[in-house]
Amino acid sequence: MSRRRGGKSLKRATGRRPELRTLVVFCEGEKSEPDYVNGLKRLPHVLRNTALNLEIHPEQGAPITLVRMAIERKSDPEVDECWCLFDVEWPQNHPSLHAATTLAKAHGINLAISNPCFELWLILHHRDHPRFDNTDVVERASRALEGRKGKGIDAGFYMPLRKEAARRALLLDKRHASAGVSFPHDNPSSGMHRFLAAVEGPDS
Repeated sequence: MSRRRGGKSLKRATGRRPELRTLVVFCEGEKSEPDYVNGLKRLPHVLRNTALNLEIHPEQGAPITLVRMAIERKSDPEVDECWCLFDVEWPQNHPSLHAATTLAKAHGINLAISNPCFELWLILHHRDHPRFDNTDVVERASRALEGRKGKGIDAGFYMPLRKEAARRALLLDKRHASAGVSFPHDNPSSGMHRFLAAVEGPDS
């Protein structure tokens, strides 16, 4: 589908950005990540400027699978950027993490990796989380913050606080860099702040 969406969309676009940017997002999760991305899609300024297309692997594919899907999709000339959102997982990491990141870099695929899991990014909307933790601990802490029982989230609960999450995630990145800690040992961390900037623009 062309990102030139016809008269209505072009009228709503700003003079500086006359066409909708098309970002395709690949997720391994079936609930929380898609719910969050769909919340971003509903933000008025995102609707005006960005076509945010979400693709979920039907079998919760491993990171390397998502990257290969993204490489294939990126060949579409109407696609501006491809992003893969996935977790590291602790205590047992996802398989082929280094292969996935190396392949993504070679093909210009953007990654937003959360370590140990996406729920860390959700926690950062509300408070700092500076300590190393296993996936199950972080997932429980995230559910407690929202009072939810399952994986699905209410994106509206998080949207007003997303800039605070980005600020906290960036501080974690800086802390790891200062300590000489690199992926996949950078627990806790989340690259979702970079995805957020790509979706909303640096000045939003």
